[in-house]
Amino acid sequence: MTLVNGSPQEEIELSDRGFQYGDGLFETIAVKNGHPCFINRHLTRLNAGCRRLLIPEYDATLLQSEALSLCKNSHSAVLKIIITRGSGGRGYRQPETINPTRVLSIHPYPSYPSSYKAHGIAVRFCETRLGLNPTLAGIKHLNRLEQVLARAEWSNLNIQEGIMLDLNDCVIEGTMTNIFYVKNHTLYTSPLLYSGVAGIMRDIIIEIANTHGYALCVQNFKEHELLSADEAFVCNSIIGIWPIKSINSTQFEIGLITRQLQYMLSKYEHEDICANL
Repeated sequence: MTLVNGSPQEEIELSDRGFQYGDGLFETIAVKNGHPCFINRHLTRLNAGCRRLLIPEYDATLLQSEALSLCKNSHSAVLKIIITRGSGGRGYRQPETINPTRVLSIHPYPSYPSSYKAHGIAVRFCETRLGLNPTLAGIKHLNRLEQVLARAEWSNLNIQEGIMLDLNDCVIEGTMTNIFYVKNHTLYTSPLLYSGVAGIMRDIIIEIANTHGYALCVQNFKEHELLSADEAFVCNSIIGIWPIKSINSTQFEIGLITRQLQYMLSKYEHEDICANL
């Protein structure tokens, strides 16, 4: 089912700037037992993205009400929320009056094997590089051609994710995930100052690390530093945490910190669901 500006329908205007220019943002949210997980965090990020793109902020109460209504009968699903600048004339200039479009749609939960979370995944480095743009870095805007091209680089079913570097050869993220690694009991991740998406799971893992006393370093790092890690993992709002068992020909153990973070993340999710029952 899909809601467009609150009405059940499957179409938007061809003049919508989200379609014309990718002028908008989106959130992808796991739905469990009828509840969109971490919905408040997602809506906070969505509104922050709207401010960055100069799109009028939406009514969060209305959007949350629509999300809960759409999800209430779904035991396990994915909710996607899209906010665009709405319709406007041909050309890049914004219309004088902006009437944003909001689209909420519910989708089947992907059937990933449980082994990905339990035993880890194989990943590769991508040739496609992320451009540098501090104005757009961090937000989940609709322009994802870099990720589309990177994901097109492989069809091997034994590879579950691709790691993307930026134009300065810094490791930034996966095509659909954020990435962390552990070295000498310290957790590392990219600062995402010039590219990449600051994911909700990334924020929660950083929060867990700070709350529970893990050594955490948010800094740029290169390919060779990642390959020398003691353990590594990727994360997003749908998969949670997947340990990395190999990058190209380099093998990794699934370490204690990765397992601890998986456990604490599951507790966060359970508490979030229980708080909204």
